[in-house]
Amino acid sequence: MEADEPLEAREIARMLGLEPGEVGIIYEDLGHIAKSIRNLGFDLYMQPPQCRACGYVFTRMKRLRRPSRCPECKSQRIAPPRFFVKRRKD
Repeated sequence: MEADEPLEAREIARMLGLEPGEVGIIYEDLGHIAKSIRNLGFDLYMQPPQCRACGYVFTRMKRLRRPSRCPECKSQRIAPPRFFVKRRKD
């Protein structure tokens, strides 16, 4: 299974045949996946979520998740994080 562009957790869940309500499982598992693929020479990258109203970028996230609202403008129109895997250059 491959993708040409970064994917949202919702898109990853759909590709794996999971139900829409199971997207939370993807966020939980991404942390484990990141650790596992390091040994194989890959890294997991995240394009951080961004507020669609004011453009605020969530760069200091402690957990992998989709934020519920913007700390700047309080909007709930948040573009979710997107993830991709890339081979590490040695």
